[in-house]
Amino acid sequence: MSSETNNVVIYDASDGIARITLNRPDKRNALNDELIAGLKDALRRANSDSQVRVVILSAAGTDFCSGADLVALQKISSSTVAENLTDAQSLMELFLLIRTIRVPVLAAVRGRALAGGCGLATACDMVLAARSSRFGYPEVKVGFVPAMVMAILRRNVSEKIAFELMTTAREISAEQAARFGLVNQVVEDESFESDVSAFAQTFLKSSAGAVALTKQLLYRTDAMTFEDALQFGVDANVIARMSRDCQEGIARFLKR
Repeated sequence: MSSETNNVVIYDASDGIARITLNRPDKRNALNDELIAGLKDALRRANSDSQVRVVILSAAGTDFCSGADLVALQKISSSTVAENLTDAQSLMELFLLIRTIRVPVLAAVRGRALAGGCGLATACDMVLAARSSRFGYPEVKVGFVPAMVMAILRRNVSEKIAFELMTTAREISAEQAARFGLVNQVVEDESFESDVSAFAQTFLKSSAGAVALTKQLLYRTDAMTFEDALQFGVDANVIARMSRDCQEGIARFLKR
């Protein structure tokens, strides 16, 4: 069992599940440099722990994440081009890290997930949302652009829906988010924590190596041609066949 906090991010790992908690409830878990750095550290820690099979990303308080905080917005307005570039790249690194670590990352969303907070949730491999939760991209209301989150949103929903969400800046319910493809499952508020934990445990029953390879295969084929994706699949297929997990699994199947 492993547990640690850096004030704005709480990390706890036990029984194969790493729980990473955004811990700025008084600021609606708004993103700032410290929180982004803490999330990246926690994700890397989970990735390096061979006992961890799945990550649950959640938040303390009533909201999942409201996007950039006021101090961060003030910093943006007074920073140079180079400083804004460095700041934006740090958030990009967080989104990429979620997609590239070996284990599945499940976003457990209660309350509002807005702007970069909505991007953070949907950058995860799966999203489990409380029925009362809300999602939205309000950036255009303040003259900002939902830039990096667009790459995530565009991979989850249709072009028409993406345009609507990003230009109207309206919030949508968990049920609407599920219909659009942003959310995998809507969970009742009353049983939210237990249902999320139960869902995460399904990954403990699968081969960690096979899940890691499947995750890598899924995201790396995004930019490939059909033929290249098939060839990459051939390579992954061979790697899987030669793995100990696969050979032991086949042996168990043949003994039935």
